[in-house]
Amino acid sequence: MGCFLTNSSLGRKLVMSISGCFLVLFILIHMAMNIVAVISGDAYNMICGFLGANWYALAGTAVLALGVLVHFVYAFWLTWQNRKARGNVRYAVTVTEKGVDWESKNMLLLGVIVILGLLLHLSHFWAKMMLVELMGAHEVTIGDGSVVTPTDGAAIIQYTFSQWYNVVLYLVWFAALWLHLNHGVWSMFQTAGWANDTWYPRLKCLAKIVSTLIFLGFAVVVVVFYAKSLCGCC
Repeated sequence: MGCFLTNSSLGRKLVMSISGCFLVLFILIHMAMNIVAVISGDAYNMICGFLGANWYALAGTAVLALGVLVHFVYAFWLTWQNRKARGNVRYAVTVTEKGVDWESKNMLLLGVIVILGLLLHLSHFWAKMMLVELMGAHEVTIGDGSVVTPTDGAAIIQYTFSQWYNVVLYLVWFAALWLHLNHGVWSMFQTAGWANDTWYPRLKCLAKIVSTLIFLGFAVVVVVFYAKSLCGCC
């Protein structure tokens, strides 16, 4: 089984699909949690306090990090194998292939942008929340000089998205994630053998619905908190 998952193209694609499915489920849960911040800052802070640096949150973070690592490593591996199979000859492409979406041919590029966005996100939130708690601190200073607790996620979100450049960077990140999932979600089902003539258009439609829902769910949080900063709302 181990050889199948590493030595065959189908096995590597299966690992990509399973890890991708896990990450999509996490993204949906994370998106739902973020929307809570728009509805009620106190409710969001309760969620932050429940998670924090507790053992189950740490275990979940470790599993998530492993999932991201596996997905990213296998993505590079598959891309390298595909390039190796094609050889060194590259042909100029002047006509877009019919039925081939741009994102399907640029998944690695989109994936790199997603990873860079993730690193930015970790520096803005994880480093000021869970990491601070792990270091034994009970306060953290955010960019405007305010001192808050590591579980005051609402205040950290408010400050982060009061900066226009963060808004731009995050929307670019979400757009890359949207395009990545447009292809990735239905590709998961295709690898599982579900993408026949009947299900292919349905799965592509489902992928677009899921990716658009994720994009809008995350984007609305950024836009709402930026709007609050402009009008001086707390």
